[in-house]
Amino acid sequence: MDKATLIGLILGGLALLGGHYLEGGSTALIFQSTALVIVFGGTAGAVFLSFSGSQLRETLKSLRQIWRNPRDDKPEQVRLVVELAYRARREGLLALDRELRHLPDSFWRRTLSLIIDGFPAEQVREVMEVELARLEEAGTGPARVFEAAGGYAPTIGILGAVLGLIQVMQHLTDPAKLGAGVAVAFVATIYGVASANLLFLPIAHKLRARHREELLKKEMVLEGLVALAQGEHPRLIAERLQGFLQGSRARSGTILPSFARIRVLTSPGRPRTGSYA
Repeated sequence: MDKATLIGLILGGLALLGGHYLEGGSTALIFQSTALVIVFGGTAGAVFLSFSGSQLRETLKSLRQIWRNPRDDKPEQVRLVVELAYRARREGLLALDRELRHLPDSFWRRTLSLIIDGFPAEQVREVMEVELARLEEAGTGPARVFEAAGGYAPTIGILGAVLGLIQVMQHLTDPAKLGAGVAVAFVATIYGVASANLLFLPIAHKLRARHREELLKKEMVLEGLVALAQGEHPRLIAERLQGFLQGSRARSGTILPSFARIRVLTSPGRPRTGSYA
């Protein structure tokens, strides 16, 4: 679980409620069901009107990402690229065909399949960069939904404030009813601004950051496999990919400890280790 998400939500809520309490307000005063319905109901309506059903379903699925710590598997992916490079150097590119079904995802399989089919490295790069652009556009959809919600919520809060003031104006002669209208007016504004800046926009930012990390992994894989297609030495490929591992949990010394003995991809009838120069 990503503790930063939980800590951020708790700190934001405590800061808001704590500041209200220090000013002498009661917690009951800030919880207004009318303002809640206006702000969150209105924001949800605006979001539903702005995006398709498939985009909204994808956004709901993406919410799991903000609660999970992303797995740092870049060192393992570098090892896999280097292992493939050693196999290609020893047995030729066609020997990698049997490993396609063992690769982590479709991006790996498509890139390596183009290389095995004999397409020039630069053409493979061009094709897969188009795929990266598509993935970038598709992956930012959930973040755009939350950014839109962050833009709508303050405005809906202002609408709630106006509605509350309308009620106040209707009961100027009845002081007993003025309090409820004023409360709705100001609490709706608080809900709108607070939900945008403490919830919707931070979630959008985190989703974008997670998506950028996934794209960075795919860029790393593409760079390594294109270098493989160009016939670069596996050790040089590993050195080339070291720049993508900055900030990785694994130390560079533990990522590729030795090139004298490196694991060969598992295949029927093949040993798991071998010695390659």
